[in-house]
Parts: sequence; structure tokens; C-alpha cells
Amino acid sequence: MQDGSVAQSHRRSVEEWAKAGRMIDYRGHSIFVRDAGAPGAEPLVLIHGFPTASWDWEALWPALTQRFRVYTLDMIGFGLSAKPAGYTYSLMDQATLVESFLSAEGVARFHLLAHDYGDTVAQELLARQQEPGARPTLLSVAFLNGGLFPETHRPVLVQKLLLSPLGPLVTRLTTRAKVAENMRRIFGPMTQPDEALIDAFWQLMTHNNGLAVAPKLIRYIVERREHRERWVGAMQHAQIPLKLINGVADPVSGQHMAARYEELIPQPDVTLLENVGHYPQIEAPDAVLAAYLAFRHRVERNAST
Repeated sequence: MQDGSVAQSHRRSVEEWAKAGRMIDYRGHSIFVRDAGAPGAEPLVLIHGFPTASWDWEALWPALTQRFRVYTLDMIGFGLSAKPAGYTYSLMDQATLVESFLSAEGVARFHLLAHDYGDTVAQELLARQQEPGARPTLLSVAFLNGGLFPETHRPVLVQKLLLSPLGPLVTRLTTRAKVAENMRRIFGPMTQPDEALIDAFWQLMTHNNGLAVAPKLIRYIVERREHRERWVGAMQHAQIPLKLINGVADPVSGQHMAARYEELIPQPDVTLLENVGHYPQIEAPDAVLAAYLAFRHRVERNAST
């Protein structure tokens, strides 16, 4: 890990993470959720990416829960949540899951911090804020590396194969070694994953026979193209503060995606993290925390003026 990040010895295991959470029901399926922090603090919702889970936020969890009331979950098909084989997975449905969870928790106003696949769920939640209807009020959105613009998303080979007719065969041939190889390609050169991190990723991906649903989940790439105008438009017309924190060494959604963000989003607020790859919250949690807290300070300062 690079200097300033949380020490590997302090990393919480998936088992420790699981013990601190609970299960809720969504459309007859079990969903893993966690919440912690001061009851009176402003709610912050964390949304994870593909193909991992809410455990991705474990390095940031202690610092964030000291400052905010933090909520997170494993979306359906991911991590410790149910992964039904016959389910119709979609980004729209994942956004509905998040809204359902927040409503059940009595959350009326919230901020979002999202990563990867979760970025698009956040975009959909942002789009819904611009439509009539009763729902929790979104106050700000911060994005980490993700496919905010389908034209700049550069999927790795395994993602292309999962999306193809070969998808089910690819999942049957997937091994821990293959996952390790693919993860090392998207992490930064100075922040490569250790064996314990790969073990955690593998554990989360294979829990509840999770690899079997990967070809269905990967359809998010198609959804992003189909709904580009809605989701990019939601950012361009946003009436709330937006932030991008980007690991520029990410070959999937790195510096090239950040450049597109600065080109298309009005008054872009961007923090670039050098030598950091696709998982900034794992590779450089202190840098992500500093950038996010500075963003929230600006949000609160502007709201009070």
C-alpha cells in the first residue's frame, strides 16, 4: 500500500465485516446492509462497484462513521447478499433497492459516495431527483472511478467475454488466480493488491455461487449505452454539488474518463490521484478521505451562505 493509506494489518476481514451487519428483505431476497455513526449526523450512503461488495469501503469506514451516519449495502447479486439465478438484474432495480433501504431506515436526506457500477446507480438516483415523486432527498454526489460515460469506458477482456455468449463458460473457468491477474491489471503500479485482499475479493465474488450470475450483472455495460443521455444528462443538469475523485492510473476509467468529465460537466470539481488505479478507496483511502472531506466542507460552507 502507498504511504498514508490504512495499514494492511488493520484491514477487517470479510467475516468481521459480516458480523457487524444484518440482513433485510428486498423482493423476497436477503440483502446485506450495514449502518453506523452518530444518529444525529447527516446520512452518507456508500455504493460499491462490480464485481465486489460493500466491504470495499472497510478502510474508510472508521473515519466516515466518526463524522457521518453511514449506510451501505451489498446490492442484489453481489457480496453477502442473495444472488438468485433467475433474477432480472438491472441498474434501475439496484437504484430502487437503495431507495427502498433508505426509506425503510427513515432517511429523508442523504449524501452519496459511489464507485464503479455504483457510480451508475448514483447517476440514476440523481436522475430521479429531477423528476416528480416522493423520495429521500439527495444532497450531494461524489464519484470514484467508474463508467460515467460509456464512450470512455474501457472494459477489460474478461468483462467483454462475460458480456458475450461465452459468459457462462467464462464463469465456470474463472479461478482465484485469474481474478488476481485481472485485479493487478487495474490497480496502480505502487498500490498492487496483496494476497489477503485477493482472498477477500474471491470470497465475496464466490459467496452464494456468485460467479454464476456475473454474465447477468455485466449487462450494466449495455444499460449504460442505452441510458447514456438520461444518466449523463442528470449530471449536466444537477442542482446539487458533484465531485469526482479519480485514480488516474486506472486503465478502465482513469485519466481519460476524468478528462471527459471535465469536458462535459459544468464547473467540474475533480481531484486526480497519481499512481492510483481503479479502487482508490482501497489503494489510497487517506487521499480519498481528504478529498471527500474537503468537498463536504465546501458543500456545508456554501449551504450556510
